[in-house]
Amino acid sequence: MDNNTPIINTPAATDDTLQSVLVDIKKELRANMNGIASAHSRQTADYRINWGIELPRLAGIADEFRPQADRKLAQALWKEGARECRILACMLMPADAMDEDMCDIWAEDIRTDELATMFALYLMPRLPHASTMAFRWIADEHTIRQTCGYLTLCHLMRRHEMSDSAQEEFLDQAASALNNRYAIKALQIYASLGEDNARKVKKILDCLG
Repeated sequence: MDNNTPIINTPAATDDTLQSVLVDIKKELRANMNGIASAHSRQTADYRINWGIELPRLAGIADEFRPQADRKLAQALWKEGARECRILACMLMPADAMDEDMCDIWAEDIRTDELATMFALYLMPRLPHASTMAFRWIADEHTIRQTCGYLTLCHLMRRHEMSDSAQEEFLDQAASALNNRYAIKALQIYASLGEDNARKVKKILDCLG
């Protein structure tokens, strides 16, 4: 082959690059691990691995690797099953690469309230279909998916991104899910956004009382 022939990137080369980035991320995580928190979390079995790294430092690591972030990297981090890797996956997944099917797959895979919180905070509000997914999940019988839905709505409400009809649907669903503390949290946030909202929430609670 001519030595001047351009080298074409192959899937294998792409995989090598991905693995290299993953190795670099794991080095950063190990360098910043909190031994006490990590040891405690391993005993709870909430995560396969937990380095006990605080969120501000994880955000800093995400900033370091954001130029290299794409859907494949975010998916690979999610599949690692470690607490920090999954939080980084939520931070680094490009919004235009996270479709509705992938949202459902990740939500199905969440096992802890902490990860549901990170998922709803760092990923869902960036997506154009966040509201659609949130309302699908709050109507689900699965508690964690409900939690993902209500936490996502909390962020959308704070940004005033719910239509009048969506607000009415939210109130109907939340009124029947008061055993979920995140439904109550969402109602509290909704009530804090205006006197009319507060009256609607009070009416719901008075009827239940």
